[in-house]
Amino acid sequence: MDRRETAALLAYIGRLDPRTIRTDKGEAADQIAQWHELLGDVPLSTPHGWDARAAALQHIRTSPYPIVPADIGRPWESYRRDRIGRHTDPTPAADPDDQAAWQAELLRARHAVATGAAEPASHRQLTSGRPDPRLEARLKAIGSCIPPAVRAELAPYRTIRAAREAAIAEGRPDALSVRCDWCLAQVGEPCRRRRVGLDGGARGYTPRATPHPSRLGLAAASHHGQQPAMA
Repeated sequence: MDRRETAALLAYIGRLDPRTIRTDKGEAADQIAQWHELLGDVPLSTPHGWDARAAALQHIRTSPYPIVPADIGRPWESYRRDRIGRHTDPTPAADPDDQAAWQAELLRARHAVATGAAEPASHRQLTSGRPDPRLEARLKAIGSCIPPAVRAELAPYRTIRAAREAAIAEGRPDALSVRCDWCLAQVGEPCRRRRVGLDGGARGYTPRATPHPSRLGLAAASHHGQQPAMA
């Protein structure tokens, strides 16, 4: 606000709360100077939702205390924080290699949003439009998020997984799709072999490279020609 706008704001406040009126010319001038010093960076109004008169009206309506500059400054700071919090920096048009120009454009955009000169830019949302027609063909060619060439390179390091994928590809039942009644391995987990210590007692379990025969039989019995999807 400039001094003229500050005086106009004080005149508006005086009409609503006569306690703020200064009848002496010297006191009135001092009051305008004080308010202008404290609210010089606060606009009287912006194109997007801020009005100092509305903030003054809200205070006078809800508080029994005479209004002071802070009662305008606090709502203004809240307004700025709210707008910046809802803003997502758009990609600047400046050359990314020109760091100074890039930062300057970002700062100009943020300042315009914070001061109410521009609306916050929100994240671009997904639309309900049709997907790229090339996507379906790509998924059919790959069949998984892991391309076949990469899957083949990983096979020596994931022997159990590779065996499971090979069984599905060949139309055989996936043994790991059912729970093992022998070692109690859960669905998706390999069968386990008990480790026995020198005293003959159990010392834990290690995964088996192949499932127990009973698990294979159970998987074959539950196999109805549908192959589970592999990620």
